[in-house]
Amino acid sequence: MEQHKVLGLEQGLVRLHAPTPAWVELYIKESALVRTALAKWLVGLEHIGSTSIPNIKAKPILDMMVGINQLADGLACKEALEALGYSHASQIDIENDIVYTKGGAAWTHLLHVVEFGSRQWLCNLRFRDRLRNEPELAQEYEHLKEHLSQQFSNNRSAYTKAKADFIQSVVSQ
Repeated sequence: MEQHKVLGLEQGLVRLHAPTPAWVELYIKESALVRTALAKWLVGLEHIGSTSIPNIKAKPILDMMVGINQLADGLACKEALEALGYSHASQIDIENDIVYTKGGAAWTHLLHVVEFGSRQWLCNLRFRDRLRNEPELAQEYEHLKEHLSQQFSNNRSAYTKAKADFIQSVVSQ
């Protein structure tokens, strides 16, 4: 499957794409590149976000989470990631998370660099795993995302903030 057909979304916009097994295939290919490039720092690498949840719609951006020993090393990874086409997304302000994007104006990948085993790491995995293991919960999340994508189609930041309570409730149960 060609990446450009199932990945890519202009910054700030919200559009959901039908689920596709191509997202897993693309994660496998990209993760191999990231593992090699970040071998010096990498402790763990995971596919997160809605593209990692089977059978639900997602923004067509592949989210990956890199676990490193110390968050301070997240910027040290910059040159290695730039060689793969990633850019440091300093405009994305997520606590305890250094974000890199790939794809230029239409992002195809978001790479979250966090401390391995940190609260951020564990919460992202808990959310993903609960939705993978509880299809009804995944469908509930998809319905929320569909509603919010219509309400905030031109404001990705507001869309993301509007999902926060649902995500928190899933993680804290």
